[in-house]
Amino acid sequence: MGTQRWLVKQEPEAYAWEAFVRDGRTAWTGVRNFQARNFLRAMRKGDLVLYYHSVTGKAVVGMARVVREAYPDPTATEGDWSVVDLEPSGPLARPVTLEQLKADAITAGMPLVRQSRLSVMPLEEAVFRRVLELGDTRAP
Repeated sequence: MGTQRWLVKQEPEAYAWEAFVRDGRTAWTGVRNFQARNFLRAMRKGDLVLYYHSVTGKAVVGMARVVREAYPDPTATEGDWSVVDLEPSGPLARPVTLEQLKADAITAGMPLVRQSRLSVMPLEEAVFRRVLELGDTRAP
């Protein structure tokens, strides 16, 4: 199986793109939705990830890579939860807003638009590439 593509969501007040870049790497902790957890478990080292600011800003702002596959979430006090480690690859030249994604024929059906509460989701390659195109950013 080749490289997969994903989108993760985070409120910028909780962990903004700029903080992620400053940290240089992060464990994607705190996911407490079974479907999102299963997506974390499906991520493989080297997979590409879009970073979306939710609630405030509502835009894809950067790209990252999976650098460590799923392992137990150290913040979980109960249950079977997982994390992956992500490393920033770079910002989008221009953030891509939720409104742009909803209005575009290629991205309008993406999980972010259909399942807005899901914090981790897979993306089809065509959708991933279109988001980068809308953000004036070259695909890796």
